[in-house]
Amino acid sequence: MRIDQAPAAPLPDATGLRIAVVVARFNEPITERLRAGALAALRAAGADPAGIDVFDVPGSFELPLAARAAALTGRYAAVVCLGCIIRGGTPHFEYVASATAQGLMRVMTETGVPMAFGVLTTNTVAEAEARVPEGPANKGWEAAAAAVELATVLRRIGEGHTTDAGRGRAS
Repeated sequence: MRIDQAPAAPLPDATGLRIAVVVARFNEPITERLRAGALAALRAAGADPAGIDVFDVPGSFELPLAARAAALTGRYAAVVCLGCIIRGGTPHFEYVASATAQGLMRVMTETGVPMAFGVLTTNTVAEAEARVPEGPANKGWEAAAAAVELATVLRRIGEGHTTDAGRGRAS
């Protein structure tokens, strides 16, 4: 395992959670595979398909606004944000990647609704393709799992649960 790679964790339980999935169309061959991975993870975690709403936006730059709109409805426990930004020959990559990441973080902290950052930022199409295999190694799958996990943590916090010596076990 690489040092920057988290160990695979079991999927958190998504039963009863409503989840929004916001997907950028730009670099669609990649983002469609991110979408498939996220939806597969949500199904595997027990999410009711009727409780998953998918919204398409033109590109990654538009993800924060759509994610904010979804969060402000009060209907969703989390928002999974999926996109793909591939470096080109101009500084445009840096502007879009930075604005998208900062925008999603700002929306998450302002609304209190978890925003999963499933936005690939790669140097090449080949690097992006390597990150969207079928199954748990798909970055869309990982983003959906992270969104569900954070939503369940926030639910536990709201219910007044504490942890066992900071180890994450609810009391």
